[in-house]
Amino acid sequence: MSIDRKKLILEAATKSFSLFGYKATTMEQVAKIANVGKGTIYTFYANKEQLFKEIVLRMIEEMKYEAEQSIKPNLTFYENLHSALYRILEFRKEHQLSLKLFQEEKEMGTPAVLQMLNELEIEIISYIKGKIKIAIEKKDISPCNPEITAFIMLKIYLALIFDWERNHKPLEKEEIAELFQLYLFNGLAVTPDSPYYLQINDQMN
Repeated sequence: MSIDRKKLILEAATKSFSLFGYKATTMEQVAKIANVGKGTIYTFYANKEQLFKEIVLRMIEEMKYEAEQSIKPNLTFYENLHSALYRILEFRKEHQLSLKLFQEEKEMGTPAVLQMLNELEIEIISYIKGKIKIAIEKKDISPCNPEITAFIMLKIYLALIFDWERNHKPLEKEEIAELFQLYLFNGLAVTPDSPYYLQINDQMN
């Protein structure tokens, strides 16, 4: 019975945070949605902050699961990383709670929400960092600082998916993949083995 009540409370709190945001959600409201007494909630959670944190951590685990599902063993490190990152940011755009939290942070700057969003970013960077470490060990990519590289990769994706769309037509998934490969894996320099160099060479011959 206790497990069932805890599940009801988590579902009710997720619904309330998703609809009304962190600041507007109260323990009384959660209790009403869950159809339990307010005191029942306090048998599991000391306060709203603790309840909120567990829900966000569950969302993060769900996001990681979605990312892992996009990875295929027959694809290259670059292709899998692109798929995982794209799915993570798709999840962020689709998940109702995530959307509400970003809206509240932007409009109200609620400290508790800002802290959770920072933790969300740290978890995403940590996830990418783990994939980079494995790729370095397998010699799929050159040695680098995994954490800095993960940070740069995430920021590039955020810029291409969110920032670019503010004033431009949204990029297709394939376009983002091509740009990601260009900036992070191929580089902009024209070298003898780059497609642009080969194209120019063919034209001259």
